Amino acid sequence: MARYSRKLLAFGVASVALAGCVSAGGAQIPSSSTPITQAEAKQGAEYHPQLLAEFGGAMSGTHAAYIEQVGKNIAVQSGLGNARESFTVSLLNSPVHNAFAIPGGYIYTTRQLVTLMNSEAELAAVLGHEVGHVAARHSQRRQKAAQKNTLLGLGGAILSGILLGDSGIGQTLSRGFLQGSQLLTLKFSRKQELEADNLGIQYLARAGYDKRAMGTVLASLAAQNALDARLAGRNAAVPEWASTHPDPASRVQSALTKAGPAVAGSISNRDTFLTRIDGLLYGDDPAQGMIEGSNFIHPELRFAFTAPQGFYMVNGTRAVSIQGQGGQAQLTTAAYSGNLDTYVRSAFTALGGQNSQLAPQQIERTTVNGLPAVYGTARVNNGNSQVDVVVFAYEFARDRAFHFQVIAPAGRAGTFNQMFQSMRRITQAEAGAVVPKKLQVVTVARGDTVASLARRMAYDSAQEERFRVLNALGSGDAVTPGQKVKLVVRAR
Repeated sequence: MARYSRKLLAFGVASVALAGCVSAGGAQIPSSSTPITQAEAKQGAEYHPQLLAEFGGAMSGTHAAYIEQVGKNIAVQSGLGNARESFTVSLLNSPVHNAFAIPGGYIYTTRQLVTLMNSEAELAAVLGHEVGHVAARHSQRRQKAAQKNTLLGLGGAILSGILLGDSGIGQTLSRGFLQGSQLLTLKFSRKQELEADNLGIQYLARAGYDKRAMGTVLASLAAQNALDARLAGRNAAVPEWASTHPDPASRVQSALTKAGPAVAGSISNRDTFLTRIDGLLYGDDPAQGMIEGSNFIHPELRFAFTAPQGFYMVNGTRAVSIQGQGGQAQLTTAAYSGNLDTYVRSAFTALGGQNSQLAPQQIERTTVNGLPAVYGTARVNNGNSQVDVVVFAYEFARDRAFHFQVIAPAGRAGTFNQMFQSMRRITQAEAGAVVPKKLQVVTVARGDTVASLARRMAYDSAQEERFRVLNALGSGDAVTPGQKVKLVVRAR
């Protein structure tokens, strides 16, 4: 959650689905006579700064320069006449595993996804997949399909029923929870995902990379999804590569089959890649707050809270999402004029949308750990059931407030009471004790084992599991002297 955020982060991050050019029987590479058009470039240039703002901004320096170099090199393989000049490749300062593209040749990968990769070929595979979406004009097809159904703002994204089913109130509240450039974004269809995989594999082959890298990076994503889900106590079927790239596990075998056997002399550039990403920030950026187990702490804004037991958090540039079986919540902020009552009522209005009469039944005032607080609840019909909407706000300064907004089944909002009561200021000493993590690439020495290396990971639990997934090691795989591996360590 960035320092001066004003909008909400969507619960699900989805990419702009970028017109299918690949049939089930094979792929047809777009010809070099179909460069990126001026209209596409204009659309991308409009959305680009919004997406950067949603996902932590573009990183700079040697890591970003390397990602850009590989991305532009793979874009050339697409056959687009102006690929190298027209493509913009961004490394995003985001702690989620994600990559996406928008029209006009804008492709993105998060730093967190890069840390999961194990070779330059895998990086080229992910970026090639996104280039495939651009070259195949997938977004234009998806946007046209969306406009025939439901218009909910930028890009004509279909968001109906994402939180509360298909009733009117569900759609209205979805608009309230899903603000900002996330409205640009759409799920890719499975067919389009496979098309982009196949195009990416062809680009890999043209560039001389190991074509199997598409399958191996998808396998790492699937393994990370499963580990994240297990550690969070949730269903492993929910992909961490968000709704942008659904179900990587189901695409692994398809990608490996499409790639065929390894080709002698194909490029992996594993050690080069690992050397170039050494030191990359891992996980949350302290400037956006840090998740530590069930606790969230923001050393710059100087506050902390604890999520309910059994819930998991996702930290974004504009909000913190708290999700579980008993409901969903976000911590975010908005403009504050010094009146908490007005602030809470405005939050309800924003959730309900411009044409909604959503308002709290009553406003209650209280104090939480010395912070002035105001909260309100509204019970609304949602088809054949009812839900409670809660806004719980805290004043931190005369010009700054933060609030939780919750949607839960009627009578179940109490699940979040302990979270509401856990909000507190933190001391300068607590803020100073927050240390980020980074990726450290080391060379396996004689006597090192998976177990001994895993103990160096900056985690209190599941160290070996995390180490194996990070390095694409199976449960029975060992390490060998001279091999480079990745660790997650404290930055200082």
